[in-house]
Amino acid sequence: MKYKDSIIRVAKQTVQTECDAIKNLIPLIDDEFAEAVSYIYNSNGRVVVTGIGKSANIATKIVATLNSTGTPAIFMHAADAIHGDLGIIQEHDTVICISKSGNTPEIKVLVPLIKNGNNKLIAITSNKESYLGIQADYVLHAYAEKEACPNNLAPTTSTTVQLVLGDALAICLLDLRGFSSKDFAKFHPGGALGKKLYLRVNDLASVNQKPKVLADSSVKDVIIEISKGMLGATAVVNDVEEIIGVITDGDIRRMLADNDFIGDLKAHNIMSSNPKRIANDAMAVEALEIMENNGISQLMVEDEGRYAGIVHLHDLVKEGIL
Repeated sequence: MKYKDSIIRVAKQTVQTECDAIKNLIPLIDDEFAEAVSYIYNSNGRVVVTGIGKSANIATKIVATLNSTGTPAIFMHAADAIHGDLGIIQEHDTVICISKSGNTPEIKVLVPLIKNGNNKLIAITSNKESYLGIQADYVLHAYAEKEACPNNLAPTTSTTVQLVLGDALAICLLDLRGFSSKDFAKFHPGGALGKKLYLRVNDLASVNQKPKVLADSSVKDVIIEISKGMLGATAVVNDVEEIIGVITDGDIRRMLADNDFIGDLKAHNIMSSNPKRIANDAMAVEALEIMENNGISQLMVEDEGRYAGIVHLHDLVKEGIL
């Protein structure tokens, strides 16, 4: 391709420019950042995040991150705010205003209105000496020396550092709240991510067949049970439903390859003893880890030491866990 080398060069320069800007944020995270986070943590209201242009796009993402990690937040477009949406801000809310320059006309109109409501104002800006920076109660310094754009015009590096600071703020609040994976699952019930956090082994095994044979069952009975269960395996249990072994399709094939006469063989002759197993209330993602670590596709499921079924790798694939 004619322009391949140029494309690769420009792409790498863009990534490097933004990487450098992110690294430069580290020394800018100071006591004022900590005080802003502490204020939000101790407040009784929501976080209202506002901005205009590309900063407004970043604001919507920060709102989504805050909401999903335990901090109630809402987006307010800066232009709409001065045309009726200012009512979004309630008495105890904290307002975060995002602006690279801190001097845009909409921001200059909006800031006094926020201050008149006695709401605390947190600025995320590249220019601490801007109108926004001076008026804000706390300033998160989103300094960006230059945009990745060769004309130094298109918001690229500046929006990246805004986003990173928003993530840092959200994760600090998450940490202060002791927000756990169980809490996270409450806000992410859909999709593969949610299922990894809440789906349990029993949710999968309970809808499968529950193939099982006794140790002295005939090979014919074993084959019928495996075929009926459609899981490629059957558990071998004792009289009190404890798992003592497993027989898979592979075990049947090996038996046929090694024996010319199978009429006298029983389940205990061909089973694998002490198979890998998991509790029915364990997380489905734990089942996947056991399967991957042991190179198996079926896992025996127990309920208080008794056979409760089989979970198959295909179940995990089907649910999007893998």
